Amino acid sequence: MQMSSVRNPVADLRGLGIENVSNVYYQLSPEKLAEQTVARNQGVYADTGALAVNTGEYTGRSPKDKFIVKDNITTNTVNWNDFNQPISEENFDRLYSKITRYFSGKDVWVRDCYACADEDFRINIKVISELPWSSLFAYNMFLRPTEEELDYMHNDWTVIQAPGCLADPATDGTRQGNFSVVNFTKKMILIGGSAYTGEIKKGIFTILNYVLPHNKNVLSMHCSANIGDEGDTAVFFGLSGTGKTTLSADPARKLIGDDEHGWTATGVFNFEGGCYAKCIDLSEEKEPQIFHAVKEGALLENIQFFPGTRTVNYADKTITENTRVSYPLHYIDNAQEPAIGGIPKNIFFLTCDAYGVLPPISRLTPGQAMYQFISGYTAKVAGTEAGVTEPKSTFSACFGAPFLPLHPAQYAQMLGEKMREHQVNVWLINTGWTGGAYGTGNRIKLSYTRAMIAAALSGKLDKVSFHAHPVFGFAIPDNCEGVPANILDPRNTWENKAAYDAQLNDLAGQFIRNFEKYAAAADKEILNAAPKI
Repeated sequence: MQMSSVRNPVADLRGLGIENVSNVYYQLSPEKLAEQTVARNQGVYADTGALAVNTGEYTGRSPKDKFIVKDNITTNTVNWNDFNQPISEENFDRLYSKITRYFSGKDVWVRDCYACADEDFRINIKVISELPWSSLFAYNMFLRPTEEELDYMHNDWTVIQAPGCLADPATDGTRQGNFSVVNFTKKMILIGGSAYTGEIKKGIFTILNYVLPHNKNVLSMHCSANIGDEGDTAVFFGLSGTGKTTLSADPARKLIGDDEHGWTATGVFNFEGGCYAKCIDLSEEKEPQIFHAVKEGALLENIQFFPGTRTVNYADKTITENTRVSYPLHYIDNAQEPAIGGIPKNIFFLTCDAYGVLPPISRLTPGQAMYQFISGYTAKVAGTEAGVTEPKSTFSACFGAPFLPLHPAQYAQMLGEKMREHQVNVWLINTGWTGGAYGTGNRIKLSYTRAMIAAALSGKLDKVSFHAHPVFGFAIPDNCEGVPANILDPRNTWENKAAYDAQLNDLAGQFIRNFEKYAAAADKEILNAAPKI
């Protein structure tokens, strides 16, 4: 039995029912995990020193195969829906028995780590996996205990990931062979049939989205966050592709985190110890900090190299559009350590409006902010999904519906209370199209978006005049330093004003229809923030 630590993880595994394993690799270094991956022909080194792997059949999360055990804790608290699908305790026990037996005779990688940079809310996690690079992902993405801490660390939650272990839908209560199951009573997450590492990350995010708001009165958020030299914290909400990671990686500000945070009575803290950035079309010019983080210790997923080289071709979508890289937070040279900031002064809701009708920046009232938060709008463009040839709207409550076990209204209510208590500025930023919809107009320049965010953060927009958007009611600034004035009001940028008005009314109607399912839980102020067609 090969060991790699003074601790004895074999006893821990035995306590979980994982026995008769071949070798246990505990708390290995990133270098060793990368070496093992390459030696086992499971990955190769890129020319930057980063490890590149292929996650196999699944190159993204599989939300239809994610389940929560329905039991005494969850029956009346979880918001059961298409994302929060119930599975019985009996089926969980059957899957648990199957996945623990699966490890018999195999090598096992074990990592102790934790989530939540604020010590008051720390959750210790044990990640058990059958692949060395899954353990590298856990090292990069979660917080890393010191050697001294390991000696007395007790485990709060356990994640068991076995890509080779398949469920039997006929007997196990799953949809197909792959599964991700959360058990709040037993504090376990089982992941089988998929090697996509994002399932590990989002499994922990899901449990924090239940435990923190429900038990600790902490607002959990799908957002990035950074902090200025004056100690002013900003948070950025947004779905995939809206610029959450890109816009929070600002050389002039320290990065608290790029994806998951909690908001307490005293400030904001990162859940994670790393970043999981999309790297499709990554370039040194547009995103220098992320580009330079792709080095030794980083884990690249599903990328392709230029032929005959080990140089990554970031434009290559052959395997998936969802190419990713994970790396520790400290790979960003201006990361905030520890990853904690004060009460936010500014909140940015990011949307990539491929219809080209929303303003590039606008200020929201508390009611409008709540309405937009619950709506969680963005629009995908042609090419991001098979069969999509024109813009396609996505509404994801609180900008993270697949990861929210509680009703969206609970998160929205907490955010509303905090916005009012601390008089936070809330801005809607459209990182999408202007001058027409996708195919006709142009994507708003990243330099303009950065200039608008900088103006909001510096307080310069407090000194300019605003006018109301005729349908959504947002306050649009009449001018902004570093941005051509004519693009601030989107109607100005369309040659065909009637076409703009028609597209605008169509999108407003989509908002109204989407909000119908939340209307019963919304107060008058929120309902009054609906667009006026």
